[in-house]
Amino acid sequence: MSASSFEHKVVLITGGASGIGKECARQFQAQGARVAIADIDARQGSIVVDEMGADAGFWTLDVTSESAWREVLSAVCARWGRLDVLVNGAGIVIQGSIEDTTLEDFRRVHAVNVEGVFLGCKAAIPLLRKNGGAIVNISSTAGLRGVAKLAAYNSAKGAVRLLTKSVALHCAEAGYNIRCNSLHPSYIDTPMVQKMVAESANPERMLSVMKRVSPMNRMGSVQEVAGVVVFLASDAASFINGAEIPIDGGATAR
Repeated sequence: MSASSFEHKVVLITGGASGIGKECARQFQAQGARVAIADIDARQGSIVVDEMGADAGFWTLDVTSESAWREVLSAVCARWGRLDVLVNGAGIVIQGSIEDTTLEDFRRVHAVNVEGVFLGCKAAIPLLRKNGGAIVNISSTAGLRGVAKLAAYNSAKGAVRLLTKSVALHCAEAGYNIRCNSLHPSYIDTPMVQKMVAESANPERMLSVMKRVSPMNRMGSVQEVAGVVVFLASDAASFINGAEIPIDGGATAR
């Protein structure tokens, strides 16, 4: 892809204040896009936008609020007049087995990780229809296979996988020229994963286990994940639709 692959296009990234979302914002901007960063962390989001300059903007967004989605998309269109790409990257993880997980925690994980994606797709499609576009939903390898101590997260990320396929089929059958794909990272070196390690009973052991999940014996980087996100949103991926793309160093190949 050239440095102008997304010239004049507008990309909205939720969870864009840190981790994978932040790197996605940087890579889309490097390809010529105007980038709208949405996140619940206003302080960190403002820092990222200040670093990126005039072709980026930040909006505070609680992805579980339908009215907040409408407000943010209205503001993005007021500034730039269009929307071409939505990256649903906001997410949380609460560890726990089916016995340990409370109903409150289960509902919270689903509200952010599933309802947030549902609301984002629903709100963005009318705007994406105008020029055609792409949606990339960040799921997880936990949406492809089970983990005993991630009951809520497994359930939520599995839901994102099949919601993505439903959105892709709907848009294709309606003739909207909107593609929708899900990306399934394994352990990636992000603040969320670093927090999981720090909060574990044995951080050194936890880090070693995370690395061994991949046959490549390491975690992935945000740069590696963001590169695939940008590709899936680009014209180079124009015939990829409703797909689930693992980015896990071969972990799900076992």
